[in-house]
Amino acid sequence: MSEVLSQNEIDGLLAALNSGELDVDQMQAADEKKVKDYDFKRPAKFSKEHLRTLEMIYEHYGRLLSTTLPLYLRKNVTVSVANSETVTYSEFSNALSNPVILGVISFLPLQGTIILELQANIGFSFIDRMLGGTGVGLDKPRPFTDIEMPLIEKLVTICMQLMVEPWQNVVSINPVMERIETNPQFAQVISPTDMIAIVTLNIKIGETEGLMNVCLPYFTLESVMDKLNTKFWFSTMQKNVDEDFGEYLESMVKHVDIPVKAVLGKCNVSVNDFVHLQPGDIIRLDNRVNTDMQVYVGNIYKFTGLPGTTKDKYAVRITSVVREEEE
Repeated sequence: MSEVLSQNEIDGLLAALNSGELDVDQMQAADEKKVKDYDFKRPAKFSKEHLRTLEMIYEHYGRLLSTTLPLYLRKNVTVSVANSETVTYSEFSNALSNPVILGVISFLPLQGTIILELQANIGFSFIDRMLGGTGVGLDKPRPFTDIEMPLIEKLVTICMQLMVEPWQNVVSINPVMERIETNPQFAQVISPTDMIAIVTLNIKIGETEGLMNVCLPYFTLESVMDKLNTKFWFSTMQKNVDEDFGEYLESMVKHVDIPVKAVLGKCNVSVNDFVHLQPGDIIRLDNRVNTDMQVYVGNIYKFTGLPGTTKDKYAVRITSVVREEEE
């Protein structure tokens, strides 16, 4: 329904027209809608909101790479998101160099595959570092040898497995490596006209710098496109933090090893007596036999207990818990 003007608004509009403050031609020009060209060969299936959410996912992914790769390389690694864009797959594949590292990954349970592309100099730097070198890439790229390919597969597998956590707020994925190609002509797993989102990450291993491109086809992400917005992403992340963080922290604390000691008693002896102690000698402690012992968790006095044995081993039976206000 069109907006209805009040009588005061109509009178004000007529007065502005009569006084020349408002021009009729300007009003007609303002009502005209701007027409934008639409290229049906490049449908805009990924919005700016989708690309921004993908950038946020892979910013998290970059932090994981920065902390995980140094464990294998023993060298500082920095990873940052350079940019994101949407293109056709033919534009992406035509821009690939040869050789290149292309990991074809099934993005289960989603349909279809994604492609993880690493520039060759990053691969050669990884290989050189894993084989004891300084991690310097090659000046002139060459094909990878049969000995180097298992190391490349290890690198791509590490990168693939680290994607699980960043995608957790959108969908629980179980990526599976299908194959690794070094020739872009053999990686035509997507129709050339299909639209893809590309997230580009800048990787720096020591002094060697290169790019990683994550190719995400619209066909693969179509079922979760509604979840690729920052509002859903943040709300899910907040929900997971509220519900799962406490339980996660508790489970981690439960697996921490901490020393526990029970103190039978204390006494003071001279160095001479200590040096001449023999089997059968009696050391008189300051506690009686029926007095509870002090049980320490770390350096904190936490329990009282009585000594005993169980299955031929010394044991302590806890009799009470010492609260903080009782210490």
